Amino acid sequence: MEEIVTKKKWWMGKVAYQIWPKSFADGNGDGIGDLYGIIDKLDYLKQLGVDIIWISPLYRSPLVDQGYDISDYYDINPLFGDLDTMDRLIAEAKKRNIYIVMDLVVNHCSDEHEWFKKAMADPDGEYGRYFYIAEKKDGKLPCNWRSYFGGSVWEPIPGTDKYYLHSFHKKQPDLNWENPKLRKEIYKMINWWLDRGIAGFRLDAIINIKKKLPFKDYEPDRDDGLANIGKMLEEAEGVGEYLEEMKHETFEKYDAFTVGEVFNDKESEIAEYIGENGHFSSKFDFGPELCGKKADWMDHEKVTAEMYKEAIFESQARTGSIGFLSNIIENHDEPRGVSRFIPAEDLCDTSKKALACAYFFLRGIPFIYQGQEIGMENCRFDSIDEYDDISTKEEYRVCLEMGCDEKKALELAYTFSRDNARTPVQWTGGSNAGFTTGTLWMKVNPDYKRINLESQRDNKDSVYNFYKKMISIYKEPKYHEILTFGEFIPYKRNQKNLISYFRQAENKKILVMVNFQKRPQCVEIPGMTGQIILDNTDRSMTDIIKAAGIDENRKNGINIELTGYEALVIELI
Repeated sequence: MEEIVTKKKWWMGKVAYQIWPKSFADGNGDGIGDLYGIIDKLDYLKQLGVDIIWISPLYRSPLVDQGYDISDYYDINPLFGDLDTMDRLIAEAKKRNIYIVMDLVVNHCSDEHEWFKKAMADPDGEYGRYFYIAEKKDGKLPCNWRSYFGGSVWEPIPGTDKYYLHSFHKKQPDLNWENPKLRKEIYKMINWWLDRGIAGFRLDAIINIKKKLPFKDYEPDRDDGLANIGKMLEEAEGVGEYLEEMKHETFEKYDAFTVGEVFNDKESEIAEYIGENGHFSSKFDFGPELCGKKADWMDHEKVTAEMYKEAIFESQARTGSIGFLSNIIENHDEPRGVSRFIPAEDLCDTSKKALACAYFFLRGIPFIYQGQEIGMENCRFDSIDEYDDISTKEEYRVCLEMGCDEKKALELAYTFSRDNARTPVQWTGGSNAGFTTGTLWMKVNPDYKRINLESQRDNKDSVYNFYKKMISIYKEPKYHEILTFGEFIPYKRNQKNLISYFRQAENKKILVMVNFQKRPQCVEIPGMTGQIILDNTDRSMTDIIKAAGIDENRKNGINIELTGYEALVIELI
């Protein structure tokens, strides 16, 4: 059996919650979520059981990419409040033993940042070296990489024969991490925020900071003659040197919690990223998020229960006890998890609880995205004009270009758009779902009268109260050690649509069993069974034993029938 991690950190065993500020809670009535709304909801988050709050970008920004285009790292966007309000949030959270984690976006900034303005005024000067600036060679751009939001990564600099590089939107120029002066500026900013009392950072698109140089072309994968930028990342080497330098210059000094947005890492690199002396405290497990995904929406595959199971089991196996993954079923960049991983015809409170149970007790840090705890679903928009997300609009354009009709393209947007997760949180069944007294910046999902916190709070069988139960069990002293540090062991992995595993440490063992299908199926519970500590159907262990026709004093395992989407967490003796 694997040994329990010996070097314990303050963030281990905590429950994290992601806030996308524009749509969480509006505290001043202008129709946009803000810091005042977050402060107002701190007691709610504390009652839910949240320990760490990660807030997506709050910095000053023109919001071309919803705050991931930062024009001033040292200021708060006036839409959300100001620095004094941010300080109040940190202080109020601390009173409740809640830690605040900010988004760190340092692969790129906004074209309205003073560094970029100075670079454009003098591309050959000091600030020009803060970015990637190059000229055409033999009439060709430096490389044929396609940006994440479509089109070439190279944008012309007006009045010159030069171009600057942007991996994302053209208004998000990439920062040149090859420049040590730029890196020092970033570290100074990070420490400034840590000195203000935040507990750490989520690191956005952090692997992109290292480019494969010199620039070169890759085999085109579309008729536009461009290649997916991911091909470059597969060849780029040396990002670890930057990450280690950043850790030593910043996070390490403050015992900060860091979670990396890391794609494309190799199994051999896991220890480098999240081992005991890794670059980060944790990294998100994107295995489930990548299920069925292809280059274009039109080619995406429908996610099945088996695909989801294999993704989470593979991630757990790769990581083992090396470090801690941050486990999610959704975030601000994905559609709603319940709409993605549960077949539409099976979507109900029972299946939502089953999905929650399947992911929440995996080894790692459980992250909850705003609205997930009440089972929020994808939102249907009537036209592409109602969407806000720039990535969605680009994907929609590509679908049309590839021969898709508007109706089909809109259906694909409903299935895959990031805006599904960005509609306002549904607090009540009243006006604007209780999100604001003003005019909504984005429409509320029309299902808010059916799905809202107000209707679930006092309903013991609600999705919300199931999340509260899971968190309570996770923190129960009797189970906390094993659920935090215990080994993950798959159980009945080959049984179709059964997601089942042990969490095991020393002489204790907990079994998680989820029948991830509508049809009942039989499964064996091994050994002497103690008690059910969580279920989504109101069955007791006594009921199960009686249904199986077995004496309660039996010594061996029993075969039971799990009902459709039944989820059980059992303490084994």
